[in-house]
Amino acid sequence: MGLYDRYLAARVRRGPELPGTVALVISETDLLASGGTGQLESVLRWAFRFEAERVVVYVSLDDEASVERLRDVLDRVDSPRPMAVRATGDSRRAETPVQVSLGLGGKHEFATAVREIAEAVDAGELDAAALTAEHIERRLVFPADPDLVVKTGAERLSDFMIWQSVYAELYFTDVNWGRFRRRDYLRALRDYQTRQRRFGR
Repeated sequence: MGLYDRYLAARVRRGPELPGTVALVISETDLLASGGTGQLESVLRWAFRFEAERVVVYVSLDDEASVERLRDVLDRVDSPRPMAVRATGDSRRAETPVQVSLGLGGKHEFATAVREIAEAVDAGELDAAALTAEHIERRLVFPADPDLVVKTGAERLSDFMIWQSVYAELYFTDVNWGRFRRRDYLRALRDYQTRQRRFGR
């Protein structure tokens, strides 16, 4: 680690509060490329070293048929904390420190939650007049609200976590996933620390 990296790390540690939940948006190609999983292991280590309690990774898919291959690849990832992997069709909540979505988009997740609520109302198990945001949040596969969303490679987001990330801080970098270094992650943290979060106010 060079002098600049040490300086940046010291600035981050002395700075304001760091994000408790970090979301990363990458592609299937990023993960399957040479060194892609090693890069994921590195970024996860950096995140937890700098006070993250949870990391959520969204992997956008080129082909739904690649889900099983990606699951196999993720099974071999040396994650610093327990990991849960979910794909379209999974309804189990992900509550581990590392959560990975394989193409499970926010629109699908939200629509599924609303459908379950409608069925509960129709069955007389819920009063429609008493519904709150909490009823939706209880049914989401990824329950955590990210503080920081990091997108590498381009300024284009998917529909990942559209409900949960409404108040998140977004950080875009033109550095591609394979070249994303520790200093790039630290820069994202420094950028986060300079922002005044308003949470919709």
